[in-house]
Amino acid sequence: MAGVIKMDYLEPQHRMKHKHRFIPWKMLFILLLLLYFSVLFYITLFAWNYGSSYGALGPGGRNYNLIPFRSIYRIAYYSPTIDNPLRILGGNIMMFIPFGVLTALISYRKRRAFWLIPLLSVLLSMFIEVNQFIFTHRVANIDDVILNTAGGIIGAWFTLFFCWLYQWLKQHKTF
Repeated sequence: MAGVIKMDYLEPQHRMKHKHRFIPWKMLFILLLLLYFSVLFYITLFAWNYGSSYGALGPGGRNYNLIPFRSIYRIAYYSPTIDNPLRILGGNIMMFIPFGVLTALISYRKRRAFWLIPLLSVLLSMFIEVNQFIFTHRVANIDDVILNTAGGIIGAWFTLFFCWLYQWLKQHKTF
């Protein structure tokens, strides 16, 4: 009996306090995140790029841009209509919003998400860009990293705001 009581003291206090935090809906968010990764990697690494790359027929084969905002400026300035900038630039932002949303929902501590999600967005986007340069005939672009990171941050902030709003409304019993 004494051994059982002492075993309770071996478990870290923060784990005992937050045991209830991992509930079944988080497993659903993790599965959705894995599904999102499979779609993201298919689109960015395997599907044909309808944007600025010409594939193996392009000048010099593999292309890259390491100058921030260069391609954003060129796409915005030289596009004859608003459709291309919205599709290309907006698509890069929209593609990472689900990452920010799902990562914020899965995050154990919401405050940590403010710095963790931008960092993870940069790392994931750089992983994609490096693999596009090495394994595909697509353009590796620093502007894609910037836009993807912005999408991850927008998704996270959106989610964290609504989590905060839900908690606030719950505390004030407005619904």
